[in-house]
Amino acid sequence: MSAIVGKVWRFGDEINSDLLAPGFYLKAANEIMAQHCLESVDPTFAKSVQPGDIMVAGHNFGVGSAREQAALSLQLLKVGAVLADSFARIFYRNALNFGVPCLFFPHYKEINAGDRLSVDAVSGKLENLTSGKSYTVDPIPAHLMEMITDGGLMPHLKKRLGQGKAA
Repeated sequence: MSAIVGKVWRFGDEINSDLLAPGFYLKAANEIMAQHCLESVDPTFAKSVQPGDIMVAGHNFGVGSAREQAALSLQLLKVGAVLADSFARIFYRNALNFGVPCLFFPHYKEINAGDRLSVDAVSGKLENLTSGKSYTVDPIPAHLMEMITDGGLMPHLKKRLGQGKAA
């Protein structure tokens, strides 16, 4: 997987799963629900986020219910990566299962909305292309990066099972 380059969308602490996937839209199609992602925090986010853009947040990103739609919304919006000081455990796993790279990033306060970042999740190297500052964080383990590169858990399993039958 090559580096992800995108514009930063900056959020604070405790961004919960209800903000990422508002309950009012859970019975709608997933694509409709994703159009309302974070609308109560930033009404422009879902309408303006571009494929590959990067979310940067503080503590406990994804806290709240275990609804996998929170991570699915980010996948459907084609968010390139989420960098946060910490993640709710279930959200973190759901995000990886949907192919959304999440990196623990203790330097989140040094990044501003609108900055452009380059994120290499395999090496753990990040560069703020706006400020020129570089960072190193723990990379995503190789076996999980393979799953993310395949598009998430289900596409990864289908690929592996397909290869197993051909062998």
